[in-house]
Amino acid sequence: MHAESVVVKAGRPEHPGAPINTPIVLTSTYRSSGEENAYARSEGNDTLAAFEAAIGALDDGTALSFASGMAAAAAVVEGQPVGTVAVIPQVVYSGSLGIFAEQERLGRMTVRSVDSTDTDAVLAALPGANLLWVETVTNPLIGVPDVTALIAAAHDAGALVCVDSTFSTPLLIRPLDLGADIVMHSATKYFSGHSEGLGGVLVARDTELATALRRRRTTTGAIPSAFDSYLALRGVRTLAVRFDRAQANAMTLAQRLAEHPRVARVRYPGLPSDPGHERATRLFNGGYGAMMSIDIAGSAEDAEEVCRRVQLITHATSLGGVESLIERRARYEGDAGMGAPDTLLRFSVGIEHVEDLWADLQQALG
Repeated sequence: MHAESVVVKAGRPEHPGAPINTPIVLTSTYRSSGEENAYARSEGNDTLAAFEAAIGALDDGTALSFASGMAAAAAVVEGQPVGTVAVIPQVVYSGSLGIFAEQERLGRMTVRSVDSTDTDAVLAALPGANLLWVETVTNPLIGVPDVTALIAAAHDAGALVCVDSTFSTPLLIRPLDLGADIVMHSATKYFSGHSEGLGGVLVARDTELATALRRRRTTTGAIPSAFDSYLALRGVRTLAVRFDRAQANAMTLAQRLAEHPRVARVRYPGLPSDPGHERATRLFNGGYGAMMSIDIAGSAEDAEEVCRRVQLITHATSLGGVESLIERRARYEGDAGMGAPDTLLRFSVGIEHVEDLWADLQQALG
């Protein structure tokens, strides 16, 4: 089936008389079966299993859900043995960067940071590496690494590959199909889609690796609640239509913003002038996503003023919901340290009417 059908069908009960939707199973403890005593921290429940089945079908692997995207990332990074050499992007989600920095501070890991959009630089850093971490679209500068080439090179070097595909979702790219070992998503974002629940997902290509990740989730207690899993699965049902509308809005707005006198640069791979356009066209399945960044012509205060002036668009962090969100990322020390310009606004485009979004941007930029 196409992904648009998988998001609707996968993870539903199939036996006669079953409910169409898996209910929320609220329990921590189960009656003994006589052979073992099940416990929700290790066994999960039907609600979690339904969400994992849906995402596993979307990404074509074994999915494991976590209490947050950070918990999912930590399961991979903190699960590496002492002495691991990790190659990571110079520009990457600041939370992921913090996990790697902490492992290096503790003396457990050596971290090599490189420009992930520079394929030669990544290849030069891979000899002796044990782990490659890469995003399908860099956060917040919206660069596009050549993930196909990087995955192949990392495996040639004997490294495990984890791809953060939060910005892209399985609708645009399935990293496991390209050879990645693990794909990671923050389920808080596009999967949930309504800015109401927290969650993370890891999808492994190899069942043995999935078993190891599950064991780590059990040990650390990073399992999500049944209610958050229910919200995420409910969000997945509309993922295709939401993402399609948001992408269409993003393309229209990127084209118009590129011509606006108060905008110095639009970072969006759907624009032919964008440095990542050729790669995104080759790698992604018929779209360019709904995330962009805008460099405002002026000062950091001018950029903050745009955030204060928006009315339909919400000035807030996070991304991937039905509502459009905007914020100045260099206000955060981590993003500023990675080279985010003072005037850069990260813009998560939602599903509102595109003309209303454009009117809001025009008045805010004015």
